[in-house]
Amino acid sequence: FYTAPIKALVSEKFFALCDEFGPEKVGMLTGDASVNRSAPIVCCTAEVLSNMALQQGEKIDVRFVVMDEFHYYSDRDRGIAWQVPLLTQSHTHFLLMSATLGNTASIEERLRDVTSREVARVHSDDRPVPLDYAYRDTPILDTIESLLDEGRAPVYIVHFTQRDAAEQAQALTSSRITSRDERRALADAISGFRFDSPYGATVRRMLGHGIGLHHAGLLPKYRLLTQQLAQRGLLKVICGTDTLGVGVNIPIRTVLFSRLCKFDGEKVSLLSVRDFKQIAGRAGRKGFDDRGSVVCQAPEHVIENKRRETRAASRQGRRKRAAPKKPPRGLLPWNAETFQQLRARPPETLMSRFRVSHGMLVSSLKAEPGDDSLGTGYPRLIELIRRCHEPALQKRQLRRQAAVLFRELRHSGILEVSRDEGAGAPRVHVQVDLQREFSLHHTLSLYLVEACSVLEPDSPTHTLDVLSVVEAILENPRAILAQQVRIARKELQAKLKARGVPYEERIAKLEALSWPRPNADFIYSTFNLFAEAHPWVASENVHPKSIAREMFENYSSFDDIVRRYQLARMEGLLLRYLNQVHSTLSRNIPEALQTEGVRDLIAYLRAVLSRVDSSLVEEWESLAKSEPPALSDADPAAAPASGGRVLDTRELETRIRTELHLLVRALSVGNYAEAANCVRQDPNDPWDAARFEEALAAFFLEYTRIRFDPEARRAHLTLFKRRDARHWQVHQVLSDEAGDNLWNIEGEIDLGEGAASGDPLVRVQRIGV
Repeated sequence: FYTAPIKALVSEKFFALCDEFGPEKVGMLTGDASVNRSAPIVCCTAEVLSNMALQQGEKIDVRFVVMDEFHYYSDRDRGIAWQVPLLTQSHTHFLLMSATLGNTASIEERLRDVTSREVARVHSDDRPVPLDYAYRDTPILDTIESLLDEGRAPVYIVHFTQRDAAEQAQALTSSRITSRDERRALADAISGFRFDSPYGATVRRMLGHGIGLHHAGLLPKYRLLTQQLAQRGLLKVICGTDTLGVGVNIPIRTVLFSRLCKFDGEKVSLLSVRDFKQIAGRAGRKGFDDRGSVVCQAPEHVIENKRRETRAASRQGRRKRAAPKKPPRGLLPWNAETFQQLRARPPETLMSRFRVSHGMLVSSLKAEPGDDSLGTGYPRLIELIRRCHEPALQKRQLRRQAAVLFRELRHSGILEVSRDEGAGAPRVHVQVDLQREFSLHHTLSLYLVEACSVLEPDSPTHTLDVLSVVEAILENPRAILAQQVRIARKELQAKLKARGVPYEERIAKLEALSWPRPNADFIYSTFNLFAEAHPWVASENVHPKSIAREMFENYSSFDDIVRRYQLARMEGLLLRYLNQVHSTLSRNIPEALQTEGVRDLIAYLRAVLSRVDSSLVEEWESLAKSEPPALSDADPAAAPASGGRVLDTRELETRIRTELHLLVRALSVGNYAEAANCVRQDPNDPWDAARFEEALAAFFLEYTRIRFDPEARRAHLTLFKRRDARHWQVHQVLSDEAGDNLWNIEGEIDLGEGAASGDPLVRVQRIGV
């Protein structure tokens, strides 16, 4: 097993190992993507291995574990995922790697106790490519031009917000970064790439100038393209965030720090020594450079004050000197001495971050009995606490907290206690009717289960109410919510002005406006009751919002939401948030509470996500050149889903219905180009935008519109007929305002063609009466 903290690094190592050993020997698991999972080499995120270790303990068939970027052991929120395998895998050889480990004596001692093996510490301050350091007080554009003139490209400009990275990349497009021949080579390299999202045209223009962009707000396919172009030596400058320090393979010669402070989620602070060295250590390409460079920009106000002083000196006192510019609010100043201290000091000591949670307890109770020194059930969790790297006082507190969590899970019905006749101690087990992927690893997962259990399944708004509760337990994607508020205020201001509302009243109404919070009264009241019975959530809170709900209510496409709220720069943030919603719906809500409407919602989100970016699965398929996965023996109607998972008949019908609804939605708004993207195209009989428009011409002579309200999306309006194990016939009724419902879309599905990349399954045959 190779583990890393972020999916980008996991997928990068996955493809590199495919090149080394062949794609059939390498698999990948990232929680929401699964490729070739039974391979002898598996790349995964740290949390995946941690969850496997909690449930299976020493029964995992893993001889070797490589933990890359092991300094994440000290991460406040995620560090436990790096610790759990060390506590549970006593028969495994570990390789713990990082450029900034610091003092690891205590970790070495505990690892020696668990594995009964000697621990070797391999450390060196010598770099294969030595670094030189420089502090610059020239404007950043002058600094970049100077570095390019000195032959120090490629340059990675490090920013600490996605906005700063995007704005810097945009500003550089007006500079002469590349020659005509280099731009021609870039144009050839990206000519076949699909820049088909709203931000795609901007990314393409930047790349055409030899400027890469790399941050979490981009779609994964754009980040992957930037990495590939950089590896081919086609990019001179890359603007990105500090995720560079996680080890993403972008070969660079020079790291340029735009600043030495960042907002850590609570306050603005100077970079830690570990963060600085992780990022700076990316400079210098082994085998290409004799030296790498680390350059730091002085604060902008310092550079501006120096420029003013130079101008004032040239005037020789003819004009009064201007007052010096002050640092902007929220900026923590730094200087050359700060830069020197970060260079010289050793990394901070790694700190244990072991915590107990409902999810950890459920995983421990799910463990099957076997030859495992951890034991099973509740004692398994207590043994984990005994082995963990926390001090004795903290371990006592963890044991008390585990007892509280156990009582809460039993009260909620997630756990059942039974006693066999003649048996001694009672037996504790997790409800048998929970789905295999059921998880309680989110802090408020138990609240979600209890809140959904009191919602009325027969209510016409049940599905939307469930979605609102799911969104409420997820962290706020603040940048998206800020855009919702900005657009809502702009629209409200226009209405108030048109009605002649006085200025002061307009301002008051605008200031009071916030993002939508559907079902807020229900969510807050039920959460307050929950918090009274579960004191441990006192530090948590719910966050009602409507992002996924708004999409589902209108059956909007991903691009619709990006354009409506002007989210082009943060497409990746929206994609990641929708992924969280989909994962929470499918894993945290017990199957017994998943109504047909909820399953339709899950299928809708799955379809949206796979259409936006399925680059990872597609690239593996092209490497493997494999045949589509065989159909399930248990169900001849089953079809492969994205990531190689097999859909049963019910899931298949739900997916097809979702595809047809997305098609009808595009037709209802006259977006025939989008309609063409919603269906599987037959090269010999294609349905392009013009053909859809022509096919519906007769419909619009008789009716004014295609209805696409909840009534028009009722399940009985989608008809399925299985011709054989491989072929299906489908009919989707088109609702009209007269209620005639005579028109329908007829299509077919050939499961033998495969569907692993998330492409549409339905091929249209005709539209008519």
